[in-house]
Amino acid sequence: MTIQTTTHLNFRGDARAALEFYQGVFGGQLVAVSYADAHRVTEPAEADQILFGSVTADDGFRIMAFDVPPAMPYEPGTIPVYVSVRGTDAAEITGYWDKLAEGATIVEPLAASQWSPLYGMLTDPFGVTWVFDVEVAWSAA
Repeated sequence: MTIQTTTHLNFRGDARAALEFYQGVFGGQLVAVSYADAHRVTEPAEADQILFGSVTADDGFRIMAFDVPPAMPYEPGTIPVYVSVRGTDAAEITGYWDKLAEGATIVEPLAASQWSPLYGMLTDPFGVTWVFDVEVAWSAA
């Protein structure tokens, strides 16, 4: 298995525009999954905002982004970036998670989600927020 780390940008309502801009600059495939697409709407205003978005180009460029929901605090510059660790092997992702979770603050436990067999978020003892997930192809169906 291989894993990748990807810069994961956090926005409040601008993720789609940012991803479209980055796609225009770097090319590649844009994926934009709204809160409504993933059945995770908690407030009507967030329905069309991005829960998971990415731009991936053949040359290796990759960036991820989402819109921080209203229920979560958002102060630009406070947590502007997540380090996203994605892979295809659940056991390997779990192993990394278990090691990094020691002394960390668990934001969202590593567990199945609507978009991945495993997804979790934690902030390590150094204040870095990490997102772990098992990568799957997205289908709106």
